[in-house]
Parts: sequence; structure tokens; C-alpha cells
Amino acid sequence: MKKIILSAFMLMGLAFSTQAQEISKNALGLRLGDNDGFGGELSYQRGLSDNNRLELDLGWRNSNNVDAFKLTGVYQWVWNIDGGFNWYAGVGGGVGNWSIDAPGVDDSKTYAFVAGDLGIEYKFDEVPIQLSLDIRPELYFSDNYYGDNFGPDLALGIRFTF
Repeated sequence: MKKIILSAFMLMGLAFSTQAQEISKNALGLRLGDNDGFGGELSYQRGLSDNNRLELDLGWRNSNNVDAFKLTGVYQWVWNIDGGFNWYAGVGGGVGNWSIDAPGVDDSKTYAFVAGDLGIEYKFDEVPIQLSLDIRPELYFSDNYYGDNFGPDLALGIRFTF
């Protein structure tokens, strides 16, 4: 039984590793979603090999009562589904800061977090555009983080590839 399970995992790994794919060397754009008030992130992806890349995102929020920023780095593995259609998974983390300045409240905290990443993307052949949809669950570490210590960051990405 152990040999069958081991053989099945080896065949799955071989199938994923032998699929031809083409990920962009560089991609720059926006990642738009909502997690604890973050509405937009400037996003950069750097291809490291044929199926691995690094994604760096800078998120910010500026409203009447809350100012915040978040810097995220995620290492991703990319697998081709068909043509320009890929799925990916990754791990990473980052740091952030939020500040509340409202009547009766004046507070600020810096935090760190770890994150996972799971998503799908499509890279167009005719134009250098990549669209993606992903979920990035984040677990926050701080002595008094504002709100929950977990955020399911769901976002739509649009990036220019070069």
C-alpha cells in the first residue's frame, strides 16, 4: 500500500513538473481587494525560474480616521493548466502599520504577518496583460492588533507583463 501511495505522489509530481509553461520575467500592476480596509496594492512579480517567482506588494489606505500600509512578499510556485491559464500557490509574510485618529481614539500599531497564497491567472497572448484572482490568508502578530488576528485577503490582480 505504501508503494502505491508513493508511486501516485511521484506521478503527480512528474505530471506537474513536465508541463510546459511560460511565466513572465516581470509583471507590474495593481492587486485590488479588501482585507481589513486595504483596497489596493501596487504589485510586482519577478520570475525566478520557469515555474517559480517572487511577488512583492505594497498596500495602503488613507481615509478620514485610519491611515495604514502593508508590505508583503510571497514566494510562488506556478503550474500551467492550459495555454496562458495557470494556477499558483505560495508562502510569505510581511509587515504593516495602522494608525487611528478619530474623536476619542488615537492609536497606532506596527505588526508582522505570515501569509499563504492560492490563485489562478491568465496571461493574454495578444497583449502583455495578466489577470489574476487569488486568496491570501494572513495571520497577524502584534501585542494588540486592531481587530482579528486573521484576514482572508481576496483580490483581483491586473498586471502589465514584460
